[in-house]
Amino acid sequence: MGDYGVFDIIGPVMVGPSSSHTAGAARLGEMARSLCGGKISEVTFELHGSFAQTYQGHGTDKALLAGIIGLRPADERLPRSFELADQLGLRYRFVPADLGSVHPNTVRFLIVTEAGEHYSITGSSVGGGNVVITDINGIPVSFTGESPIIVTRHKDTPGVISNITALLYNERVNIGNMRVNRHKTSGTADMYLELDKEIDPSVLEKIRALPDMENVLELRCQPDEF
Repeated sequence: MGDYGVFDIIGPVMVGPSSSHTAGAARLGEMARSLCGGKISEVTFELHGSFAQTYQGHGTDKALLAGIIGLRPADERLPRSFELADQLGLRYRFVPADLGSVHPNTVRFLIVTEAGEHYSITGSSVGGGNVVITDINGIPVSFTGESPIIVTRHKDTPGVISNITALLYNERVNIGNMRVNRHKTSGTADMYLELDKEIDPSVLEKIRALPDMENVLELRCQPDEF
C-alpha cells in the first residue's frame, strides 16, 4: 500500500459530490487534454465499471467534460460543462464499455483533434482525487500527473531519441519513465517522458529545434487547490 498524506485522504477542494467521480474525473479529462495538445474537436468517453454505472448521478460526465475543455476540479463552472462545451462547438458522447481488468473508475478517451489526429488515452481515478494514466495510444504507461511529462512526435530515424536524452542530460534533467510508440505507416514515433522536475521553457524550445522533430507537448504537474 502506498503512502498517503492527509490531503490524499480528505481529497482536494472541488465541486462535489465525490473526489473519485468528480475531482478525479476532471483531472483525467484535464490530463487527456494536455497530452493531445488541447485543441480537441471530438471526444468519446468510454466509461467502465463504477463510472459507467453512476456517471450521470455522480456528475462524472460533467467532470470529465470539464477537464477536456480546460476547467480545474474546483472551478465553479464545472456543473455547466455541457453548456460550455456546446458553446465551443465540441462534439462529445458518453458510452458505457467493458475495458477489461482495470480499476472500476476507469475511462478511455477517444479524441480527435482539430488537426485530425486521433488519440486513445485511458486513465483511472483511484481515490481522493488521485489519478493515473495507464495507456496512451496502445502503449502501457503509469503517469500520475505528479511529475511533468513531455510528449514528442518525431520521424522514426536513428539518433532522434538519443538527441533528446542527451539534451536533457546536459540540462541535468533526469528521466523517470519513458515509452515509445512507433507508427510504421507514417514513419513517425511518439515518445512519452516522465521527468523528475519541471524544465525551463527554453529547454522545451531546444527540443523542438532538434532535427526530425514534428511536435513537442508538455504536461506540467499542477498542485491541488486546497
